[in-house]
Amino acid sequence: MSRRPVRPMIQALLAALLFGASTPAAKLLLGEIEPVPLSALLYLGSGLGLLTTQAMRRLNGGPTTEAPLDRRDLPWLIGAVMAGGVAAPIVLLFSLRVTPAATASLLLTFEGGATTLLAALVFREAIGRRAWLAITAITSAGVVLTLNEGGEWGLAPGAVGVLVACTLWGLDNNLTRQISAKNPLTIVTVKGLAAGALSLALAWTLDMSWPAPTATLAALALGSVSYGASVVLFVRAMRGLGASRTGAIYGTAPFVGAVISFLVFPESPGVLLLLAFVLMAAGMALLAGEEHAHHHVHAAVAHDHHHEHSPHHAHPHAADESGPHAHPHYHNPLAHEHPHAPDIHHRHEHS
Repeated sequence: MSRRPVRPMIQALLAALLFGASTPAAKLLLGEIEPVPLSALLYLGSGLGLLTTQAMRRLNGGPTTEAPLDRRDLPWLIGAVMAGGVAAPIVLLFSLRVTPAATASLLLTFEGGATTLLAALVFREAIGRRAWLAITAITSAGVVLTLNEGGEWGLAPGAVGVLVACTLWGLDNNLTRQISAKNPLTIVTVKGLAAGALSLALAWTLDMSWPAPTATLAALALGSVSYGASVVLFVRAMRGLGASRTGAIYGTAPFVGAVISFLVFPESPGVLLLLAFVLMAAGMALLAGEEHAHHHVHAAVAHDHHHEHSPHHAHPHAADESGPHAHPHYHNPLAHEHPHAPDIHHRHEHS
């Protein structure tokens, strides 16, 4: 019961690495693809890649250990698709046209701050002092890096656009948190295909030119990794960490993007980059060492999600349900004290 949630932290970090690489890669693709078609291809790539993965699992007879989406999940899913799948990437890609790649990468640290503020102020997620310090350190690293290199950064339209995109993704993260107990492959597949189709229809309506086959394939491949696999890992991490802590770790993605940008584009790192690295490392260390423990009460609840036998899942199981599985089950009221994060079983009120 006292074990820290190491696996979801690793999942969040891997998600950050995969997504961080997408900004400089998308900047390169913008030389051949207009923003709206590129957004469509990135999300179609994520949806098609994961759809293929699920089809191969079914053909191989692999067991399903995840809970399916149901009608009650649709409002959250539709909101996430519109905010994070359609509006945010289009705003970001238009902004990338007039923003240096490294600057845009680092401005994306605001997504973690936006996720946290929305989680705490709108969705009532509990944020402790240590977590706030970690989130502040990681976000401050991005602010420090925006001061780099000769005053290029400012409240120009491109920079404002990136911040707007971050806010939309922060909303997406919190909406997705509400359904994070369900099958993440299905969630991201639906988000990818729906967002890609809507952006594709918009590109068609605006009569935008279609890219060459090689550029199209490159965008689909980038989407399958940076918008598909990355978001699956992100959703799984939110199960164990909650939206704010996952968003804080995901906030290291811009650092990855900035490093790649310095290697690909003619932009040189300076002392501020090292300072930002220290701040990000400090934030990660604070989150890794966080322990939130107090006496709390679990209300009676019936739900369906991926789980194994545990003190929170002591309900009767069939003999063949000894490993990970999913089925509707009921939790009796329970009062106890132990270290925990705001996972799907610990979203209780705090004073």
